[in-house]
Amino acid sequence: MVLSQMDAGKALTAAAAKGNRTEVQRILEESRVHPDTPNEFGMTALQVMMMGNSKIASLLLEKGADPNVQDKYGIAPVHDAARTGFLDTLRVLVEYGASVNTPDQSGALPIHIAIREGHRKVVEFLAPQSNLKHANISGQTAIDVARASGAPDMIDLLFAYIHS
Repeated sequence: MVLSQMDAGKALTAAAAKGNRTEVQRILEESRVHPDTPNEFGMTALQVMMMGNSKIASLLLEKGADPNVQDKYGIAPVHDAARTGFLDTLRVLVEYGASVNTPDQSGALPIHIAIREGHRKVVEFLAPQSNLKHANISGQTAIDVARASGAPDMIDLLFAYIHS
C-alpha cells in the first residue's frame, strides 16, 4: 500500500503515540516509511511515542530515526524521557546517540528537567554524562535547580559527580 507522506507520518506517529509496536513495525517495513516522517503537526514518531515504551524507541532508532530531533521549543526525546522519568527509554535514546547536553529553548538540559521532576534514578544516569556546569537561561546549573527544588539528596549526588 502506498501512503502519501502526510498520511504515512500521521499513521506512524499515531501508532507510536498509542504504543502499538506491531503497527509501527508494519508501517515502517510494509509501507517503507522513514521513521522521521512527520505528522501534520511536524512531529516525528520518536517525538510523540509513548515514552514508557522503550521497545518502540529501539525499533524507530534501529530503522534510522534521528535521536536528536527537536521541536520548535528545542525539546528532544531525551528531554521528554527525563521529564517523565522513563529511564529505560532514556537509556535507549542515549545508546543510539542522543545528546544529553543539548539545551531546550529555556536552556534546560535533560538533567535539569529530571531534577525538577524528582526522578533520582534518571539523575543518577544523566549526571556522569551531563555538563553539570551548564546554566539555563535563568542562570541555574543542575545544582541550582536541585537547590530550588528543595532536593538535598540530589544536591549531594551532583556534588559527588562535580568533585570526582
